[in-house]
Amino acid sequence: MILASAPDLLVVGEAADGADAVPAVRTHRPDVVLMDVRMPRVDGLAATAAVTALDGAPRVVVLTTFGLDEYVFRALEAGASGFLLKDTPPRDLVEAVRVVARGDAMLSPGVTRALVERFAASAQDGRRAAALARLEPLTDREREVLVAVGRGLSNAEVGRSLFMSEATVKTHVSRLLLKLGCSNRVQVAILAHDAGLLESR
Repeated sequence: MILASAPDLLVVGEAADGADAVPAVRTHRPDVVLMDVRMPRVDGLAATAAVTALDGAPRVVVLTTFGLDEYVFRALEAGASGFLLKDTPPRDLVEAVRVVARGDAMLSPGVTRALVERFAASAQDGRRAAALARLEPLTDREREVLVAVGRGLSNAEVGRSLFMSEATVKTHVSRLLLKLGCSNRVQVAILAHDAGLLESR
């Protein structure tokens, strides 16, 4: 009801649980999927991994009751573009779908920092070495954009902070995703944190 009330959004299908998610995505080809974390048969984590592995995969937003639910972190690693709490106000839920559909992660800077810090808490040395190795092909400018994305900035905010047009920022972000083998901005932010690039921020 909430999503259908927005004139620019169309609800094309629903799935009863994670097991039904992949067939529903194949049938309806949505741009964005809202995925519950805890579901019978197949949970949201497994369903997110399966959906994001499809050709032309939609962006996945994970819904959870708890802001620091361990399943959410694993779902983000599986390719989700962000998460929302189930008590998110209707207006914010609709806007989050729009943001993710545009290609941005819908996490606030504070939430992004909390997520990446939680990810990097274990095996930090090994993760840092691996992250630094992945960053070697980047240019200096791409590293600057990487840090800005890691801080949770939108494309417009990155452009203002680095004196670039939003179109140029989008080009840099697309190159970052390709070079780093990341599927979304959240994974780029995690990589920047693992590499130690956000510690002085």
